[in-house]
Amino acid sequence: MTNIPPAQDDADHDPAATRPSGATPPRQSRKLADRVLIAFHQACDQGELEVARRLLDIYEFMALRRESAGDASRRRAMDALVAGHERLWHLRHPG
Repeated sequence: MTNIPPAQDDADHDPAATRPSGATPPRQSRKLADRVLIAFHQACDQGELEVARRLLDIYEFMALRRESAGDASRRRAMDALVAGHERLWHLRHPG
């Protein structure tokens, strides 16, 4: 016979219940491309340059396939892409 844990009330499943007071809830509306770019910068911060390069390639793929995006949105994506390539180059060529 298997042991079934007792039912827990909804407060046990509420992520806000485990979050420190004053902490902001995670943003659920962030675009996937933005999350990839954040992961790229985190990989750079941690010295994972090959991982960073692959994440930047993914971000580039995502940015370039958005043909219908507005000019301002596409321009921001291209600026972030160029800045990412520059950051990666500087990390690989300290000097």
